Amino acid sequence: MTKADLVVKIAEKANITKANAERSLNAFLDTVEATLVKDGKLTLTGFGTFVVEERKSRTGRNPRTGEQIEIPSSKVVKFRPGKLLKDAVK
Repeated sequence: MTKADLVVKIAEKANITKANAERSLNAFLDTVEATLVKDGKLTLTGFGTFVVEERKSRTGRNPRTGEQIEIPSSKVVKFRPGKLLKDAVK
């Protein structure tokens, strides 16, 4: 499903225009991003939790040359599904 498909589904379910649905989705995504940047965690009860975690630096290999390279540490966003979402997917 693409973002455009999601906008159509939201518009149908909420009985609003596609333009309003897209604005709502963009506002939600912006808020999720801002919350993760500021707090590092966002919990949507029943749906799941978005968490920013630190990935340690490590040594890897360049697949083309086999040369060892240093992969720097970085932050990654992880999602842990909630119970209601897990049960719905089963």
